[in-house]
Amino acid sequence: MIVEIQCLAFPPGVDGDTYKHIEAAIRVIAGSGLAYEVGALGTTIEGEPDAVWRVAREAHEAVLAAGANGLVTVLKVEQTRDVAAQPTIGSLTGKWRA
Repeated sequence: MIVEIQCLAFPPGVDGDTYKHIEAAIRVIAGSGLAYEVGALGTTIEGEPDAVWRVAREAHEAVLAAGANGLVTVLKVEQTRDVAAQPTIGSLTGKWRA
């Protein structure tokens, strides 16, 4: 399963640490052990469904725990019933990489 998560925190950070609240979510994702890639408008996570859903929730909650006043989290999910045909970050973006 692949999920792209975008945390829209209000505010995204604090004076002197512009993206403090967003970076809390990225730290959770980075520490999860799952494959991930930070993008300009969201972070893509790849792994087994139970693990990906858990990490997405933990990332969402980390933004609030870091001090954001409010948060909207947007998820895009891609999954197939055929386990052998599950998409990967590489299979979806490798064509455009050097």
